[in-house]
Amino acid sequence: MTRTTTRGAAALLLAAAPLSTMAQTDLRDIPVYAPPPVAELRAEPLERFAAAEALQGAAIDDEHFYAVVNFAIGKHDRETGKRVAGWVGSRQGPIAHLNSCFAEGGQLWCANSNHPEVPMASSVEVFDTKTMQHAMSHSLGLVDYGSLTWFDRYGDGWIAGFAHYSDETGEPFKDNAYAGVHTFDERWRRTGGWRLPPALIERMAPQAASGGALGADGLLYVFGHHKPELYVLAKPKMGPTLVHVGTIAIDTEGQAFAFDPLDPRVIWAISRPNREVRSFRLPELPLTTPDATRF
Repeated sequence: MTRTTTRGAAALLLAAAPLSTMAQTDLRDIPVYAPPPVAELRAEPLERFAAAEALQGAAIDDEHFYAVVNFAIGKHDRETGKRVAGWVGSRQGPIAHLNSCFAEGGQLWCANSNHPEVPMASSVEVFDTKTMQHAMSHSLGLVDYGSLTWFDRYGDGWIAGFAHYSDETGEPFKDNAYAGVHTFDERWRRTGGWRLPPALIERMAPQAASGGALGADGLLYVFGHHKPELYVLAKPKMGPTLVHVGTIAIDTEGQAFAFDPLDPRVIWAISRPNREVRSFRLPELPLTTPDATRF
């Protein structure tokens, strides 16, 4: 004798039911996804200081700001702008392309790469802010993600931006669409990541994000390479693509920047053509899209 369980009987009935009686979904009726609207905002300019090294980025702590160029860092009094110390490497040396830096606990943490050489290799370089001496190095070596341009603390690990380029400085088999944001544990083992929105990649072409940092509001802020606008990104609730939620017009031409530890809505950045470090107050940005969340 054959016994049919309750679950088995339900399955037989479902299999026997004619298709005409089952709920049907016409895939043609499903709407095409529309990205959320992007808030258009403007940053308020605050201060500006001349700085010879202001060609790659800026960092800031309680008492000083730091102007960064490929193999040199200038340390300046944040009230007067006077240069008080610095670090200088060598041309085509082991530290060849410093980019984004941030100050923390008496140290300056910096992204370094061999840009514009290929294949791309990167490292994290740390300096003592009191003595401005090199203190520590961690090599990432050759990685498929691209060239490290910025990184920040994220939980117990890191969040970092890697660039690819569509011009002669890039790898011939990858254009700037391969630029991305990745997460790592404390030992720089990859734990996840996202791609940048395609529309943002187009705006930053032929380069990628040159600077990035997490704001105290839980949103990710990134600068391109040349446009006077700062992009605000949120973490998607599903899928691999970051959500572009805001664009902030700002009187500086991209590159690396840092949030002010004394005011979470103030950033310090550079004007490359003018060799200046500039500070700005960012507007508040509410997150209303249901497709995204804060980091």
